[in-house]
Amino acid sequence: MKVSCEIVKDLLPLYHDGVCSNDSKTMVEEHLAYCDSCKAELKAMVDTLFINKTEQNLNEAEAVKKLSKRWKKGMLKSLLKGVLITTVVIALVALVLYCFMDIRFVPKPY
Repeated sequence: MKVSCEIVKDLLPLYHDGVCSNDSKTMVEEHLAYCDSCKAELKAMVDTLFINKTEQNLNEAEAVKKLSKRWKKGMLKSLLKGVLITTVVIALVALVLYCFMDIRFVPKPY
């Protein structure tokens, strides 16, 4: 079965990534056996899209690890600041109530 180059060029990205069906793969391979133009198209795709995925994935994972570590550290700092500020505010409110408003936390003896 003769397939047009346009159809094969549409399927080449799927073929290159290995996600096309077996029928499409067979059809593309049969076409590539005799079509130099489509072979050149596939070669250009391989040359321009070649990325060492393992290395790229490791680099991205390392970046995510570093970001996660910084985020956790920032969250801990924020939690400690919040606890400290809350404690100081409660202490100040209690001091104001105690000193200026004559409100005692211990009942006065009668």
